[in-house]
Amino acid sequence: MSQAAPPVIETRALGKVYSPGTEAEVIALRDVDLRIGSGEFVAIMGPSGSGKSTLMNLLGCLDTPSSGSYLCDGTDVATLDAEERAALRLEKIGFVFQGFNLLPRMNALENVAMPMGYANVPREERLQRAREALQDVGLADRAGHRPSELSGGQQQRVAIARALINRPPILFADEPTGALDSRTGEEILALFKRLQQDDHTVVLITHDPDVARHCDRIFVMRDGELHEQPRMPGVGA
Repeated sequence: MSQAAPPVIETRALGKVYSPGTEAEVIALRDVDLRIGSGEFVAIMGPSGSGKSTLMNLLGCLDTPSSGSYLCDGTDVATLDAEERAALRLEKIGFVFQGFNLLPRMNALENVAMPMGYANVPREERLQRAREALQDVGLADRAGHRPSELSGGQQQRVAIARALINRPPILFADEPTGALDSRTGEEILALFKRLQQDDHTVVLITHDPDVARHCDRIFVMRDGELHEQPRMPGVGA
């Protein structure tokens, strides 16, 4: 990937403080500077409590910073109200979580189509695009199955298809292989690599160095500070 790729994620001195000015004050993020270019596959690592989940919530427009700035695909998020942030999230960002978060009463096709309801996409178009998304993740033949009828790996593929259904340029994956066996986890990571090749920017939140090695760049959170980890020669998929 060209080093000149424009940043789709750019933070400048980003900070987050919870309960400021009280005895319970917690500094979760300290002056985070981060640039992620279009089409990169990046890992953010760190132990529990390091600030990586706080950072993902800010980058995903689920929370607002206490200081600094964040440009999401060129838009300064601080200039947006809550409704505009929600619209940006819908258009620009997809989320994949460790727990899949599928609705048990819906089949795979309905789960994948669900986010398009918020975008006012007509029902027939929703279902057609959901079928195509399931085909893209290799689950066209499981469209009518409910989550309880799918393996963990299949459920995660459904969750990835759902995250991509509005065609967002940015995908955040929070411990996406954490609930999977190692072989299935490798298959999911290979799917993320294919998404990267289709020009998606993938940001992987993980505590597992073996998972992080699949990424182009690795950042480590420690006590709210972000540091890029130098690549070792020959490391990486």
